[in-house]
Amino acid sequence: MSISADMRASTGPSVSRLAVAAIAILIVLAALPYLVDVYQTQLLIYGLVFAIAALGFNLLLGYTGLLSFGHSAYFGTGAYTVAFIVRDLGVQSMEMCILGGLIGTLLVSAVFGFVCVRHTRIFFGILTLALSQVLWSLAFKFFWVTGGTDGIRVASNKLTLLGGMINFAGPGAFQRFVFAYYYYVLILFAASTVIMWIIVHSPFGKALQAIRDNETRASFVGISVRRYRWTAFVISGLFTGLAGILWVPLNGLTTPDILYWPFSGELVFMTVLGGFRSFTGPIVGAVMFNYLKTYAVASTEYWQLLLGVVLVILVMVLPNGIVGTVARLAGKITRRTP
Repeated sequence: MSISADMRASTGPSVSRLAVAAIAILIVLAALPYLVDVYQTQLLIYGLVFAIAALGFNLLLGYTGLLSFGHSAYFGTGAYTVAFIVRDLGVQSMEMCILGGLIGTLLVSAVFGFVCVRHTRIFFGILTLALSQVLWSLAFKFFWVTGGTDGIRVASNKLTLLGGMINFAGPGAFQRFVFAYYYYVLILFAASTVIMWIIVHSPFGKALQAIRDNETRASFVGISVRRYRWTAFVISGLFTGLAGILWVPLNGLTTPDILYWPFSGELVFMTVLGGFRSFTGPIVGAVMFNYLKTYAVASTEYWQLLLGVVLVILVMVLPNGIVGTVARLAGKITRRTP
């Protein structure tokens, strides 16, 4: 048997098991709106949206080795672009909003990425933070365009899905919107996960991991380090921008808060909490963080302190993240099982 045949034989079953597990999880997620109330369904949508953002962020952190403190810029760019499209152009189609938001995010991430990938380590992180704060300052100061702290309202009942086939006019609009929008986001989440899986397991993704592990050796074998980093930066920004686009109709209001640096910190926490060394870690971390923050806010007025303490404890107890720790424990159990 040839080497390639051996590789196919060894990887085939694992990929098949992974596909079966993914389908099973997708079926469970599809059934959840029938089992929980509207509020819980709304929280699940937020979790899926943040999971898309964390997937994009982890392409830089986990696979390229670049820690960005300014990914709120791309989330906010996607969100504000949708708000402008709806308010100023009167667009109601969610598909057109997604297209416009992705174009806006592409432009911003391409320009910012061109500047940032010239540097690494702490210099890269500080530069991404500084650029994101430029956007926050613009959104905050130019209130006659952005609405300032009042923000821009995007009414969910004015939007349509699937080219106008689904609208939310009439009584019970919000409940119908949450139910339909959950499946809309779920499909986009599943598609985003598949696309990101293909990217990180492609030759391009392997080149990014080579750059992460040893930049000098990667350049010696002919990899254009800066070009690969810039491409990863743009893709990462697009995924995060898509999350911002999907967040707007659910939240109903776009404010400068989503461009401020604490939101970038939340993306870092989501990824580290789940485990940035694994593909599914950011997804689990994003969903967990969303629930932790929601219930912390509901529990006390000092929710930032409570959330910070919980996160610090989790990171100390689970240094490899939730998924990384579970995988390590499962490996130990497997090795002990005769």
